[in-house]
Amino acid sequence: MTAHPDGDGAVVHTNATNRLDRLPISRFHKITIVAVAFAYFFEFADINTFATTAPKLVKLWGVTVNQVAYVTSLSFVGMFIGSIVAGRLADRLGRKTTLIATTIWFSVFSLASALAWDIVSMGAFRVLTSAGLAAMTVVAVIYVNEIYPAATRGRYQAYAIVIGICGTPVTNLIASAVVPLADWTWRLVYLWGALGIAFLVFSRKIVESPRWYESRGRYAEAEAALSRVEREVEVQHGPLPEPAHAAPDTTAPAQKAPLRILLQRRYLVPTAVLTVLWVTQTIGFFGYSSWAPTLLSSEGFSVEKSIFYVALTTVGAPLGSLLAALVTDRFERKWLLVVFGLAIAVAGLLYGLTFDPVLIVVFGFLVNMMERGYTALAYAYSPELFDIRGRSLGTGLAYGIGRLSNAIGPLVIAALYTGSGYQSVFIFIAATWTFGAIVLALFGQRTRPSSAPRRAAATSTGPQEGTT
Repeated sequence: MTAHPDGDGAVVHTNATNRLDRLPISRFHKITIVAVAFAYFFEFADINTFATTAPKLVKLWGVTVNQVAYVTSLSFVGMFIGSIVAGRLADRLGRKTTLIATTIWFSVFSLASALAWDIVSMGAFRVLTSAGLAAMTVVAVIYVNEIYPAATRGRYQAYAIVIGICGTPVTNLIASAVVPLADWTWRLVYLWGALGIAFLVFSRKIVESPRWYESRGRYAEAEAALSRVEREVEVQHGPLPEPAHAAPDTTAPAQKAPLRILLQRRYLVPTAVLTVLWVTQTIGFFGYSSWAPTLLSSEGFSVEKSIFYVALTTVGAPLGSLLAALVTDRFERKWLLVVFGLAIAVAGLLYGLTFDPVLIVVFGFLVNMMERGYTALAYAYSPELFDIRGRSLGTGLAYGIGRLSNAIGPLVIAALYTGSGYQSVFIFIAATWTFGAIVLALFGQRTRPSSAPRRAAATSTGPQEGTT
């Protein structure tokens, strides 16, 4: 169905949302999720490369704990910038184009990090890499939301992270093997992170979001993309059922949504809640994952053992994403996030109260498992709170502010460690997760289908384009 005026002058669009929602999961969807998972894999691989090599740089370059904190903090400033820019570019250039561009960006600057000659050059390259990592994540989250049927998008978002999150333990295990070999072999960790550029292999296999085309008034291109997807699905599943009817729409296609639209009531509360969600997730998780190897080393564990223990704990990460895949479309995502957040707080606190290697691995395993389940749920939950006009801006701004918050987080952790000791760091991290869970419980919106029609009516700017 292409766009055409009806008798009253209203416009009937390509009905992208309903046409995509009625599709059975097919080979097209599976290839698309593998492509997204590949990008996630190297995003998760690259995000921890500095943490795994920092103990070696402390010994080689005489880097201090405070310098590690500054590089980590600046990296999160880069993430903030990348998230905001990605939101704008995804609206202007399209989801697919921006996804490809941001993946190339972080891969190139990961390669540059392998050539760093001192802590200043490393800091500069990590800022640029981190900007690309956050930008890619924002666009990928939105892309999955707009391509997959509403009934299964949470599950497939989690499936992508099940595969993608393996980048963390694989990278940590690679680092534990290669970093001790020689004074230069830490550079191989960043070379590994640069392999994300191979995402270009998938560039012809994925389609631009028809819902984005439709929102821009590019109905012929939306129709072409939808027809391509439908043909591929029909080859596998046969004739498709008719989609639900799209109501006529009298709104003009969106051209450029200014940031100030997020001050409108329908966007302000979701943006504020998501900001708290991503601030507490960022400080709570990266405070743990970015600092664990360095803090363990500072407490008397060897560099090799500290990296190895942390590598073992990250094995729980894919299991957490798999757990999220099993529950995300069966229960209200808001309450799942609350439960996961509180579980992380408890496990993280217990991690900080022990120096027994076995318990360090056990509680660290639980932190990684529950946090990556939390992240998978949050990736599905975030874009569902907005219609297509505010989705890119709202998701990007909340995610970006969350990442920016950790420009302060490492400095707080460094001050706590030097002033009050090792365990105070983990008390702070547990309190952060608990605060986020309370805010979400009190003010977070539900996104289950039973509550969707009411919100859609209140927030829609296009036909059948609600918060889910």
